[in-house]
Amino acid sequence: MSEQSNTNPPRGNAQHPNDRERPGRVGPRPLDRPSVDPAQASVFGRPRGVDGAFDPATTRRQGGQTDAGSARLAPPPPEALAAAFGRPADAPDEKLQRPPGDGPGATGASEEPLWSGRNGRTDPWRDPGAGAMLGAPAVDGETEDTEQRERDKGTMLSLPEVLFGRRVKTTALALLGVIALGVGAVGGVTGWWLADQGNEINRDVTLADVSPGKERAAGSVAGIAKRVAPAVVSIEVQAGQTGGVGSGVVIDEQGYVITNHHVVSTAVDNDDAKITAVFRDGTRAPAQLVGNDPKTDLAVIKVNVRNPTVVRSGSSEQLAPGDAVVAVGSPFGLADTVTEGIVSALHRPVTAPGEGGEPPVIYDAIQTDASINPGNSGGALVDSTGALVGINSLIRTVGSESGQGGSIGLGFAIPIDQAKRIAEALIADGEVKHAELGVNAKSVSASSSEGAQVQNVNGGGPAAGAGIKEGDVITKVGERKVRNATELTVAVREHNVGDKVPIQLVRQGRELTVEATLGSD
Repeated sequence: MSEQSNTNPPRGNAQHPNDRERPGRVGPRPLDRPSVDPAQASVFGRPRGVDGAFDPATTRRQGGQTDAGSARLAPPPPEALAAAFGRPADAPDEKLQRPPGDGPGATGASEEPLWSGRNGRTDPWRDPGAGAMLGAPAVDGETEDTEQRERDKGTMLSLPEVLFGRRVKTTALALLGVIALGVGAVGGVTGWWLADQGNEINRDVTLADVSPGKERAAGSVAGIAKRVAPAVVSIEVQAGQTGGVGSGVVIDEQGYVITNHHVVSTAVDNDDAKITAVFRDGTRAPAQLVGNDPKTDLAVIKVNVRNPTVVRSGSSEQLAPGDAVVAVGSPFGLADTVTEGIVSALHRPVTAPGEGGEPPVIYDAIQTDASINPGNSGGALVDSTGALVGINSLIRTVGSESGQGGSIGLGFAIPIDQAKRIAEALIADGEVKHAELGVNAKSVSASSSEGAQVQNVNGGGPAAGAGIKEGDVITKVGERKVRNATELTVAVREHNVGDKVPIQLVRQGRELTVEATLGSD
């Protein structure tokens, strides 16, 4: 292959002097003329009569003339342009322009050819005599690596160029400033805190004892008290030099509070008396008397407050002896006092002397062993769900030398079903009317019967109209048995005024049943 490159130079009239120093030079390939398909030759071949690469009809003749019928050539350039840009008159007739000083008559040392490279190596991309060869890339590695490093390095900007050369956006500079201020502020605060804490490193530290949170079962007394206590208020009554304290329960969002009559009795006939309700959070609000019922020891007052906590009403008819109950009130002025007990008995007729010559108090009570003391009067008795089932009213106690005794586990509450009817009547009319039979009776007990013996009959009353006489022993009113005089009153008041009620009695050893139309007290 090397011999072929030496004996057959690729082009030119002489062999280049540096060709012998180029190992691995590739010479020209041998000429290969494949046979031509006659069909393709007829389509792509030269027209008949044309032997060369150019049509003889367009070949320029001497003198600048062309054959007739040939294409028209551009006219010769103007003489001024030809004189300015044409070849000199004494220039040889050459087709290619050579470098200055390389023509005939040139003097001095000629410059190296344009394709001369470094270290005597020839640039094959510029050398017209260079053949195809395998060698190094056109750009050497050192130059390429330097340019790549320059591109990777990027442009280094000075501070004046950043601030005044408009090379960075103003918003970017502002954001950078805000970030710098934020970092500085955080660093300053952190340093101050660390310095402040550093002064307390040697201080004695006492770790607090942490106990697990208390978990209470559903329906616990604590949970009941938390829900009910905000609806129970302390009531203070001041009338001149006398006064008293008790409890009350908020039963309506408009501020109506139910309590005992004996708690507010001093303010019934005294216009100068002041009634104050004290709520659990310490709020004190004046109250006005709406109505009272001495016969059942109930009264209603009204307090002007916004959004008071109202107790949830239950049903006393659903109770049974043994049910758990909780009493909430202010015994002896001790607000938010909670005591727990059970229902000891139901439908327990109780009586108590009236206040200041008023008629005796009689009602069908709920008996409980929850601790009730003076000051609990008018407070709430709730069931295990926190629903109001009674209004605490009386206690049975053993007297002491001072005339006052404590709780001995016998407390009585007015059933909420009865208290609700009376409170609604007091709010609507300011008074309440009870059914009455029109007799006076006393309790009796004999071997043959027990009941309420009639002492006298009011003329023209319901009993007289029914034929009841003195000495008769009433044993049953409606569906309820009567065992004593107090229970007779309770049995009659369970009905409404005007009701026709069958009354069973014993007269001279014989049982009779009469029907009486109840009147009003």
